[in-house]
Amino acid sequence: MKICIANDHAGYNLKLNIIKRFENKHNIIDLGAESSDSVDYPDYAHKLANYVSKNNVIGILICGSGNGVSMAANKHTNIRAALCWNKEISKLARLHNDANVLSLPARYITEDEANDIVDEFINTSFEGGRHQRRANKINC
Repeated sequence: MKICIANDHAGYNLKLNIIKRFENKHNIIDLGAESSDSVDYPDYAHKLANYVSKNNVIGILICGSGNGVSMAANKHTNIRAALCWNKEISKLARLHNDANVLSLPARYITEDEANDIVDEFINTSFEGGRHQRRANKINC
């Protein structure tokens, strides 16, 4: 599976951990940031959202709370970014909401929790059915 990942300064170390954990099983495209030096999270959220939209891949965004990157990404048509802090929420985001971008709160989850959340997200498919009608109503 092809997965793109991006972060701000607060998400840098967690991104490195996720890449290390999943790079042997998946093609990971790292869209930055390249260090823990302060950056503007919308720049990376927009970059990832554009990539996901054009290439029909799954994306992972990471910032301190997960909120900022999620808000920025969700401004893009056909992006459904879900802020997930445990694997159950991650599963439901894919299963019921057809989320294509996972947003992680780097300052509020451990590396092991992040890996479990990512694993659940990438291994769950959209259920469709009654959820398709609802997912179709997300874009304005």
